[in-house]
Amino acid sequence: MRLITANRLSDGRVIYLGPHDRAVEAMTLASAFDDDEADAALVRAASRPDIFVNPYSVEINDCAPSGRDRLKETIRANGPTVGHSLDAR
Repeated sequence: MRLITANRLSDGRVIYLGPHDRAVEAMTLASAFDDDEADAALVRAASRPDIFVNPYSVEINDCAPSGRDRLKETIRANGPTVGHSLDAR
């Protein structure tokens, strides 16, 4: 399974493609797609550059990142790892 992730144009936050092709902020709310559906979903997200900046698909297993990018995507999903960046949330 795969999900679609990007950064939101207005504030740079990590977002995901959710139900009805809406942007959602939590990975647990993202829509999961099989490989063929993920390709079509990626095209839909890329066609909305006013919201989704540089969308791409991520391999998931039980709503958690898997595959070679699992560490990167886990960090992206949980926010910044340095300084007082979390205070802005």
